[in-house]
Amino acid sequence: MGKLSSTVMACSMRTALQHLLLLILCLHIGGGQKKKENLLSEKVEQMMEWSSRRSVIRMNGDKFRRFVKAPPRNYSVIVMFTALQPQRQCSVCRQANEEYQVLANSWRYSSAFSNKLFFTFVDYDEGADVFQQLNMNSAPTFMHFPAKGKPKRADTFDLQRIGFAAEQLAKWIADRTDVHIRVFRPPNYSGTIALALLVSLVGGLLYLRRNNLEFIYNKTGWAMAALCVVFAMTSGQMWNHIRGPPYAHKNPQNGQVSYIHGSSQAQFVAESHIILLLNILPIT
Repeated sequence: MGKLSSTVMACSMRTALQHLLLLILCLHIGGGQKKKENLLSEKVEQMMEWSSRRSVIRMNGDKFRRFVKAPPRNYSVIVMFTALQPQRQCSVCRQANEEYQVLANSWRYSSAFSNKLFFTFVDYDEGADVFQQLNMNSAPTFMHFPAKGKPKRADTFDLQRIGFAAEQLAKWIADRTDVHIRVFRPPNYSGTIALALLVSLVGGLLYLRRNNLEFIYNKTGWAMAALCVVFAMTSGQMWNHIRGPPYAHKNPQNGQVSYIHGSSQAQFVAESHIILLLNILPIT
């Protein structure tokens, strides 16, 4: 009888110990989950505060690692890696930054704005360690860091082939995040003013020569105008207008400038000018 009581007591103590360990484990997991939720809430709140000040959040190496790379994170981040300092002489970076600002402002002030997507940038002079960590040797570069998992190949925007127009970036973001951004550009009256000046100039010229309009029938003049249009089209000016490629590409690390694109599916604006000159030289 005593032996049976000892066995029952041992089983009861073992069961109680198991329950105690299970309770401790549950409390530990629950505490860790709560801590994770609090950390995530703090990160989202901080990102929203920064975004309320500026549509594009400026980041250095520490901020990038904490808010973009490190978990937990339930939001997607678009990062522009660039080199905007004057000593870098990266004109393409400044042009791409203007388009990026247009896109970020369109998202920030849209009715669909939420804490599921943020726009940031890392400047080479403030985050050279980030460039090295990502083995990045060119700027500007756009990358998408998804809410879950690591970035894939498609999460790097093909700037060299597509260009950096805000509309192209918005389409790429929609493919990667299912967030659709309607691009709103600030009013630009330069085209209208230029057209009005051109019409006024032509109208004034015709008025001054109203008694002698024979120059309108000048075949040489029309031939030169036609050649200008042909040279502009064959050199790729229309492609430049549609795609918005950079004028050239400068490596921010070694400063080397490339005027000819390495791919047969893309080009720089400088290439159009080179082709234009090559087409004109045989005539002259």
